[in-house]
Amino acid sequence: MIAVEAPLVLRFGSRKFRCTIGRSGFIPAEVKCEGDGASPTGSWRLWRVLYRADRVSPPCSHLPLDRLAPGDGWCDAPDNPAYNRKIRFPFAASAEHLWREDHVYDYIGILSHNGDPVTPGAGSAIFLHLARPDWAATEGCVAIAQDSFEHILAHAPANCRVVIGPGP
Repeated sequence: MIAVEAPLVLRFGSRKFRCTIGRSGFIPAEVKCEGDGASPTGSWRLWRVLYRADRVSPPCSHLPLDRLAPGDGWCDAPDNPAYNRKIRFPFAASAEHLWREDHVYDYIGILSHNGDPVTPGAGSAIFLHLARPDWAATEGCVAIAQDSFEHILAHAPANCRVVIGPGP
């Protein structure tokens, strides 16, 4: 299990890693809304990991892995049937580009928040990803350093969960 708590620390086993969360802080998952900038509290399965093979080596991991490609995206349009799912550009509805110029999405851990079933408008693209160099807040995700992500990938079991919450 991985736990994210305040102060902003991600726990993995006995190790602690610096992290950052959404610009609006923590919010109960049941009131999470698309675009609110908050990280939803709860225990989320780490379903799979996407990675940029042109920038990072394929990670050694027990988690399911997929290579990112130019044109990959994630639908954030609540009224679209592909909401909170990976898509390919060109795409008619609103969607986030996963193939980015910065390094934030060199690794993306897809969390199970609003994943099965998907509720339109309840939040999309809640990921574990790489932090910006200045540790700026995210749009609702949890972000960590690349070496921390690689350590977690190498040691996390296939049924790993990420716990997001304000902690004790």
